Amino acid sequence: MISAGWQPKDFANAATRVEFENTNFLGGGKSYTRFMVPGGGLMYAGYDLNHSYQDTDVFVSLAKLKEHRTAGVTLSMKNCFGITPCTIYSDQAPHDEPAIVPVGFRGPMHSGSRVPPKSAPQPVAESKDPGYRVPRITADLVASRPIHLAVIDGIYTMTAGELPYTRRNSKEWVNQAVHPGLLIAGMNCVCTDAVAAAVMGFDPMADRGTPPFEKCDSTLRLAESLGVGTRDLSRIEVVGTPIEKARFRFPLMSQLAT
Repeated sequence: MISAGWQPKDFANAATRVEFENTNFLGGGKSYTRFMVPGGGLMYAGYDLNHSYQDTDVFVSLAKLKEHRTAGVTLSMKNCFGITPCTIYSDQAPHDEPAIVPVGFRGPMHSGSRVPPKSAPQPVAESKDPGYRVPRITADLVASRPIHLAVIDGIYTMTAGELPYTRRNSKEWVNQAVHPGLLIAGMNCVCTDAVAAAVMGFDPMADRGTPPFEKCDSTLRLAESLGVGTRDLSRIEVVGTPIEKARFRFPLMSQLAT
């Protein structure tokens, strides 16, 4: 937050009591809380997370309305990929126990280059394909740590990926700032993400090989398979502006690579 130019003290002063917790490691807790995935998991049997994810009364995922180079789209569910602490799931995590402070990056979560420390639940599937791993890890996480309220900010956002890339070459995307003017919220993350995907001009029933999941499996389908919610628009009640009127079509990322 600080590196992005935000001032946490402004949030703390806006209410009687605002507590901040860096969930990338133990934070103020004495131990990690283990969240086992119902049914055994798609990628890992379970995940060790900061105690805050157990202690909270209401878990809100506040995400942007964006495309994603690895997962197709990043909405309320993919937003939770980052709740995994780098003390356990990074490329520099120890082999036996979690690190004391956050180290490295979550590269192994994408590539499968190494497993978490022996103290954490281990993989139940093997793959080096990020398009296989990331959607499954995301579905695992929202099944084991359910989202109570999903809020997707599409007021101002950008096309062609999750980060503001600026270089133009064969390995980068050309981003464009856009103003859909949309705010999407729901109490089921799969349903909310399905509506958001439809608003972006995508078919929430699509899967690998079809936009926006050209090179990855559908997180929507995988989370649905774990019983988290439905992606079938005919079974979702949409209150407010109809999808057809709210639709703001995002261009295919494959068309924007240079």
